[in-house]
Amino acid sequence: MAYKILIVDDSIFFRRRVKEILEQDSSLEVIGEARNGQEAIDMVIRLNPDVVTMDIEMPIMDGITAVKKIMARKPVPIIMFSSLTSEGAKATLDALDAGAMDFLPKKFDDIASNRREAVALLQARVKGLCRKHHGFRSSIAAVAPPKAILFNKPVRRNTSSSAVQSTRSSPVSVAAYASSSAGIPSGKKYRCLTIGTSTGGPVALQKVLTNIPKNFPYPIFIVQHMPGAFTRAFAERLNQLSKLTVKEAEDGETVEAGVAYLAPGGRQLIVQNDSHRVKFSVYDAPDTADILYKPCVDITFESIAKVYAGDVLGIILTGMGADGKIGATELKRKGAKIWAQDERSSVVYGMPQAVMSSGIAEREFSIDSFESNIVKEMV
Repeated sequence: MAYKILIVDDSIFFRRRVKEILEQDSSLEVIGEARNGQEAIDMVIRLNPDVVTMDIEMPIMDGITAVKKIMARKPVPIIMFSSLTSEGAKATLDALDAGAMDFLPKKFDDIASNRREAVALLQARVKGLCRKHHGFRSSIAAVAPPKAILFNKPVRRNTSSSAVQSTRSSPVSVAAYASSSAGIPSGKKYRCLTIGTSTGGPVALQKVLTNIPKNFPYPIFIVQHMPGAFTRAFAERLNQLSKLTVKEAEDGETVEAGVAYLAPGGRQLIVQNDSHRVKFSVYDAPDTADILYKPCVDITFESIAKVYAGDVLGIILTGMGADGKIGATELKRKGAKIWAQDERSSVVYGMPQAVMSSGIAEREFSIDSFESNIVKEMV
């Protein structure tokens, strides 16, 4: 039985284009098209779609208002189409705050390097949210994105490093898991906290960072799959909501304790030692045949392992695919603690499942429990 999709956009051309793309996949069926937010509300109630694709700027009722009203009356997964501008970034973040689960650039050329990849990505992202709506317990492969991933161009991976060696540990016992879930501090020494996330990450990060105390004694490194036009606006929003200082990381910047640094979108972020100081290197990765994310959790996590060794708490939150598994493996090999978000509270249980199923992560928490457990463990 096909998943049911409602398309909301004031452009008939764009609605037809999205419908054509989605229905190339036999598991997706477009059951309705709305021209504005008010029509969208009425059709959600009447047609009961599995996922809604939503434009932001529309007559009569805009997409953000429509998302708020839909989530209040009949919640359903919503994916926003956004322009890659600073204004588009702020509007998209508002839509995510209102209850939307995901977003994609409205210009398909911004999604991927070619049409085939863009088509595959849109289909994969919609199906991932459909499964969330149905409570579908999918495998990592089922939720993994195609080769075109999250607005990113190809980058080269160094697969020769020890980071790709398996450090798979045995499954956590019931007793050990019960103890860890109780939030009992391990007494371990730490020097930093690092977080990797993708689909559903903006809202998840807000929940995690909002109540971490201002005097948090370590730097926090955050990798959120996000286009370059969005990360500065997102960092500013997190800074307004948090007690911490939150900012977009800058090339050559010296790392300071108590500051949360967001990896710039569309580029790669690594940390490195420089004359007894830790500094950032932000760079544009060359296009290659190997496809990964920009920014990439694995690349940042591996650099953190080189600088901080095992004195790290690494966290993997909601996201499609398995980015972060290799980097978390290297951190784990050096003695770091790895935690993951649980399936129930994840928008897409791909990245967390990757580290849980391989035995890399030793604790799994609901998104609402992370902040208190981080403070218990590290402060």
